[in-house]
Amino acid sequence: MKVPKALLDEMIEHTREDDPNECCGLIGGVPGEAITLHRMENTAHSPLRYEMDSKEQLQVYKQILEAGHDIVGIYHSHTRTAAYPSQTDINLASGWPDAVYFIVSLENPDEPYVRAFHIRDGQVEDVDIQET
Repeated sequence: MKVPKALLDEMIEHTREDDPNECCGLIGGVPGEAITLHRMENTAHSPLRYEMDSKEQLQVYKQILEAGHDIVGIYHSHTRTAAYPSQTDINLASGWPDAVYFIVSLENPDEPYVRAFHIRDGQVEDVDIQET
């Protein structure tokens, strides 16, 4: 998936700002290309999981559609572990099987990184991030 460097940097910045809690958000774009990033509040306020408020999610979804895009990605952070989907992440992914799931890791705070995945039917598959 093509992702502007500015969006990757924004994900990392959001992760750092919300640390020690996980952060989360939606990514708008077109198939194969991320274009916009929309920060969301983690209503769980937890270092172990994230939840998005359904009203805020609907509002952001409308903004994405009005821009002529669709939700192409969902991102969240792992503040102390590797950027790989947990079982909770896999379970939550059933609602958006076509989205790319981006995970930002602060496992090593000096070297944050982002990985991306397709999660379908409980199966995790790496997605190549092409920084643009």
